Amino acid sequence: MNLEFNKNEDSLKQLLFQLSQRNKRVALGGGEKSMAKHKAKGKLTARERIAYLLDEGADSVEIGAFAGDGMYEAEGGCPGGGVVVMIGWVQGRQCVVVANDATVKAGAWFPITAKKNLRAQEISIENKLPIIYLVDSAGVYLPMQDEIFPDKEHFGRIFRNNAVMSSMGIVQMAAIMGPCVAGGAYLPIMSDEAMIVDGTGSVFLAGSYLVKSAIGESIDNETLGGASTHSEISGVTDYKFATDEECLDHLRNIFDKLGGQATAGFSRKAAVAPKENPEDILGLLPADRAKPYDMMDIINRLVDNSEFEPYKDLYGQTLLCGLARIDGWAVGIVANQRKIVKTKKGAMQMGGVIYSDSADKAARFIMNCNQKKIPLLFLHDVSGFMVGSQSEHGGIIKDGAKMVNAMANSVVPKFSVIVGNSYGAGNYAMCGKAYDPRLIVAWPTAQLAVMSGAAAANTLLQIQVASLKSKGQEITPEAEKELLDTIKARYDEQLSPYYAAARLWVDAIIDPRETRKVISQGISMANHAPIEKAYNVGVIQV
Repeated sequence: MNLEFNKNEDSLKQLLFQLSQRNKRVALGGGEKSMAKHKAKGKLTARERIAYLLDEGADSVEIGAFAGDGMYEAEGGCPGGGVVVMIGWVQGRQCVVVANDATVKAGAWFPITAKKNLRAQEISIENKLPIIYLVDSAGVYLPMQDEIFPDKEHFGRIFRNNAVMSSMGIVQMAAIMGPCVAGGAYLPIMSDEAMIVDGTGSVFLAGSYLVKSAIGESIDNETLGGASTHSEISGVTDYKFATDEECLDHLRNIFDKLGGQATAGFSRKAAVAPKENPEDILGLLPADRAKPYDMMDIINRLVDNSEFEPYKDLYGQTLLCGLARIDGWAVGIVANQRKIVKTKKGAMQMGGVIYSDSADKAARFIMNCNQKKIPLLFLHDVSGFMVGSQSEHGGIIKDGAKMVNAMANSVVPKFSVIVGNSYGAGNYAMCGKAYDPRLIVAWPTAQLAVMSGAAAANTLLQIQVASLKSKGQEITPEAEKELLDTIKARYDEQLSPYYAAARLWVDAIIDPRETRKVISQGISMANHAPIEKAYNVGVIQV
């Protein structure tokens, strides 16, 4: 019995239990009472609609489940950002599904709702995936209109995207299954086809109360903009159905007849399960994040047949680079090595740190993958770049910039998995959110920030103590410790993967054993978008 393995396994299983409980809470949307009221109207919930629409038994990946988590407590909360986004399959065709959750504030749009919808459209655009909107929303959450209405990345960007996506030939379908109000009315009507459910669906720029206030006309909402009005009088909607199920059946029928599309041509063979048991990941990843471990142990449990072809394995050893397959798809892997390594000249290098030689190697490997049209997978457990006079004199900034340049200009799709730490410039070099990964997910063990909690807290403490002293105030050791604890607690909360997921800095928090499925689905969707741009790194430091 390996006590260290068991301790690690117990720790990660506790984190996975917490993840499971949080997912269950998110799945309840606005709560059981709100859900019961919703279903009493004869409507399916957002998640029931998606489950009914998607192919039974096919893999799917949820995006942004924890969006808005803990962000709007004064407003009563906004679970899941009030919208459910899923990458899944309809009649064998991979697509993005966006469903308003009317159990959360009647499906009203919070700032994070707009951000999540824009992320769904971004995934559709990047991968040329069809997108389906299941609309059931009361419109903008008025108390926060200034944070959602006027700016470039606010509500209006969604309708701009509708128009641009249509011009790109991306299929957009909409089902109006509840209210569709004001500016939000443009989303389904700017789609290729719009269907509406009788008795529950409605579309209007202004509801009956606003119409009465604005022009003095007295009219009920159903007559103003219900299913019969728009299917028989205005011609705004294309189809009318009696129930949610009939509407979703029709969507499936349309998808059954979609024509084919070009592919990027990424290499895929028959999938082979890893030789090494993926369950072992739970015991191999140290509970103490300061402890070293061999990242190859993790890679061998993610890749097909546990086969990994290393690139320059004796050089720049704090970054592992090499080729493998995941669920049959060819990938180029760039991963932080967390064990301490020794160079040929005898120098010791700390695990999780990017040195000049490892940055140099990774830049070349990334360029090779672009040359060979192989998607890139980044596995983060990075503390940052090496600091100190020796590194600075050796040109660490130049070599780091070379790696960032090669990665930022990649034309092959990139995917990021945050295994452990993802700090500072290390996050950037390893394809953090700012560098357009097609998907970026985190394990429950992830931490994401400019630096570690201890380092940040001590730095902030020194700044605050110096500020107090400059004002002539003395601080006792006890007060200093109390201040440090307060700073560290606040910073540690911001390190959490849930803090990142709430703000959509990561697309999802996943069970490590789900990594193969998520990456496979990611490459599958990326394969729908042929590479149209030549790889060009521009001016690069050599």
